[in-house]
Amino acid sequence: MNYRIFPEYDAETEQYSVVCPELPGCASFGDSEEEAMADIKEAIDLYLAPDLPLEHAGPPPPQR
Repeated sequence: MNYRIFPEYDAETEQYSVVCPELPGCASFGDSEEEAMADIKEAIDLYLAPDLPLEHAGPPPPQR
């Protein structure tokens, strides 16, 4: 499954953040873009983990 992710650099904190809008609350940050991108992939995997209660199951990716 592919979900949209949006990286953003914050000049004030000098950090990168990444959000996945289809998965509410699924976000990450890091000192480098690479770190933030690696962390969001892990966050998505954890969000969609099959052993979590059903209410935490993510929605399907958008149809293109």
